[in-house]
Amino acid sequence: MKTKLFDLNVEEVLEDWEIEHALREIIANALDEQILSNSKEIEIKKDFHGKWHIRDFGRGLRIDHFTLKENPEKLGSALGVIGKFGVGLKDALATLYRKEIQVEIKSPYGTFHMKMDKKYGFDDIRTLHIEYDDTPNKIVGTDFSLSSVTNDSLNAAKSLFIKFNNEYLTDKTSYGEIYQRKENTSKIYINGVYAADEPNFMFSYNVTNLTESMKKKLNRERLNVGRGTYSGRVKDILLSSNNENVKIKLIEQSKNRSSGELFDEMGWIEVSQKAFNLLNERAQVIFLTDDEIQEHPEIVDHAKRDGINIITISEQQKGRLADQMESGGPEIRTSEIYVNQFNESFEYEFIDYEELNKNEKNMIDMSSHLFNLINLPKYGFLKVLVSKTMRITNDDTLGVWDPSLNAIVVKRDALSSLEFFASTLLHETGHAKSGAQDCTRSFEKILTSYLGIISKKAINDQ
Repeated sequence: MKTKLFDLNVEEVLEDWEIEHALREIIANALDEQILSNSKEIEIKKDFHGKWHIRDFGRGLRIDHFTLKENPEKLGSALGVIGKFGVGLKDALATLYRKEIQVEIKSPYGTFHMKMDKKYGFDDIRTLHIEYDDTPNKIVGTDFSLSSVTNDSLNAAKSLFIKFNNEYLTDKTSYGEIYQRKENTSKIYINGVYAADEPNFMFSYNVTNLTESMKKKLNRERLNVGRGTYSGRVKDILLSSNNENVKIKLIEQSKNRSSGELFDEMGWIEVSQKAFNLLNERAQVIFLTDDEIQEHPEIVDHAKRDGINIITISEQQKGRLADQMESGGPEIRTSEIYVNQFNESFEYEFIDYEELNKNEKNMIDMSSHLFNLINLPKYGFLKVLVSKTMRITNDDTLGVWDPSLNAIVVKRDALSSLEFFASTLLHETGHAKSGAQDCTRSFEKILTSYLGIISKKAINDQ
């Protein structure tokens, strides 16, 4: 049968495209057809004549497939097809023609070749056409035969698909998939097609559920896809994951904040919040801002003594954690929460003076003498109480100045020796008189003055 010419009407030549980009479109169309027709795996192989073949086993290419601007079947599909633009095939054929690659396409509906010919009605204009022979072929699906395509170009095209990259799947969510980071970079895929490199991402991602905004932002060239196009969906993927390996990685990152060696996902406030919640569930930690660490060293000191690790967070992150707790979400140990926990951890079981043994009574009786050593006037002597217990969460606390009781409470264990009792009593007297917390300049100043007063008296006595 006589062949017919069909003008491709390619309005814009994609000068940036190389052979692998054109092959990518052909492979993408084959993969889409496999999904849409539920047919067997596509084939990509080289024949005895050195020609590469890209073949699907779907419904077969028709001439009218070259006329579509956007493919409504693909746009309406919820199956995660790759293609969006019907012009992708036209762009691919135009690029291959420009690169002097011979293409023959066969399907049950005929054979297609590329040919440069006069545009209908304009003899002085030559455009790319499809030379179409509608003689049926005994073939299932569509076969693209490509001459002069090197192995390197074909492999480069395959590398643009997650399917051929041996990526290790970590988790699959309703928004997309998480893959293990390989070597020194991560990759972003959109419906299985490479979109961008991310050198400092924690994982590689394949976005399979596109937002309307993403669909609008994706250019038909599929090149230079910016982070702004996919970052929202990547965030959704990470936040929706319950995979244990993902959780472990987030916990590791939250511990690394002070080192500064963080992946970019931790810069997203919602992701860091998830990481902090996971860490809070699994470890003894307290989340403090830089200002809190500087202004309240006593919190740091008490936390460390309690075996609690310090995690530094920003003011914004602390605000999000506070909002979470106010809205009824999980409680996170921030400075305010820890102070409440610390205060509530004291549980006294007071012991009357008469219940003490002789040595213990002697220790208590030494209180006035110890106060005299630091020149505390008699009217300034502090009440001293003895308790069998101090903190229910920590047994090494021997004393505390408790403003609510207006008294120094010492643990009975501190009465075992004069050294223990004297150091505990004078330490807590410093808190009572300065109103300052441990590790502060004010508290250090009053303890230093006590050392000076006692040293002077000791020297004079000699």
